[in-house]
Amino acid sequence: MDAVDAVYDPWSAEFVADPYPAYAELRAAGRAHWHAPTRQWLIPHHEDVSALLRDRRLGRTYTHRFTHEEFGREAPDAAYEPFHTLNDHGLLDLEAADHSRIRRLVSKAFTPRTVENLAPTVRRLAADLVGGLVADGGGDLLARVAEPLPVAVIAEMLGVPAEDEERARLRPWSAAICGMFELNPSEETARRAVEASVEFSDYLRELIARRRKSPGDDLISSLVAVEEPTEQEMISTCVLLLNAGHEATVNTTVNGWWTLLREGVRPDPEKLSTAVEELLRYDTPLQMFERWVLDDIELGGVTLPRGSEVALLFGSANRDPARFGPTADVLDLERADNPHVTFGAGIHYCLGAPLARLELTAVFGELLRQAPGLRLAAEPVWKPGYVIRGFEELLVEV
Repeated sequence: MDAVDAVYDPWSAEFVADPYPAYAELRAAGRAHWHAPTRQWLIPHHEDVSALLRDRRLGRTYTHRFTHEEFGREAPDAAYEPFHTLNDHGLLDLEAADHSRIRRLVSKAFTPRTVENLAPTVRRLAADLVGGLVADGGGDLLARVAEPLPVAVIAEMLGVPAEDEERARLRPWSAAICGMFELNPSEETARRAVEASVEFSDYLRELIARRRKSPGDDLISSLVAVEEPTEQEMISTCVLLLNAGHEATVNTTVNGWWTLLREGVRPDPEKLSTAVEELLRYDTPLQMFERWVLDDIELGGVTLPRGSEVALLFGSANRDPARFGPTADVLDLERADNPHVTFGAGIHYCLGAPLARLELTAVFGELLRQAPGLRLAAEPVWKPGYVIRGFEELLVEV
């Protein structure tokens, strides 16, 4: 146990900057490791992570089967109730019939045809944002390009009017709420998440009321029209779509360009989709995904008991030589066989994966076209968070 604690230190700046050597040690040491500081079972192998994502003996929640007492857990702190109400009614944390019901309704907004219809808008936005960065000779790639693109796309899909002053608060709200997904969040992190949960929910409640009176061609209007989800389910789903719908794109854009600039390589524009998949694998923006053990699971001679929590190490799985061969730690922008787990698997597979791929392909393509001489202007600093891993900023020059 002490050896695992020494290797896996998600609060260490050095670990966050480069967790991959630690992952290699965990994979070499076994299939499941108890980590006392987080009270989680660490799962580092690709085969196990991929299988457990599909295993119904695990769940994002347990309240559809057990009370907190039956599961050996304490009820959430009442002071954090606004966050938990918002989080627990979202698609990501729903299970069984409720998950299937909401996913069926929301999935209509992410069909291949719908995403393809968004392509001209996404490409125009990407071209404009990159054009602005180039015109200024550079700047913060995170704030100028990576963040605005997916937030604008999701806002359009939801039907958030451009004139609403709250539109500028979508990203700060999301960042505050996502802080609660880190390991052992602080009291201040929880306070900000609760505050953002209340403000975001109040705004969406008012926007839903507007769409009931005057529907438009957007996701909120379509959910209002079917009258099937509850208002809280609609609010929670909209927040989840914003949070999940841009975090992967933002951090893959920034982490990916840092990798390209550090390695001194550029993707072939004709093989950009393949390169994007490799960047998603090589330095995945979501390093770890948590699940509850609903029934005992035996893994490599170790029993994961009901009531415990597992940490599925996506970053480790995506660098596992058992699946990706001896070049698992090598950036190969033409890697053909690339079954990374960045978007998850099973019933909780990322609904917005096709949209994320469209956005990433568009923004990487525009940067290659408009800024072929892009270079780092300063060494970036990693944010302290480990679960959703990215930089504070990425200053570049054109």
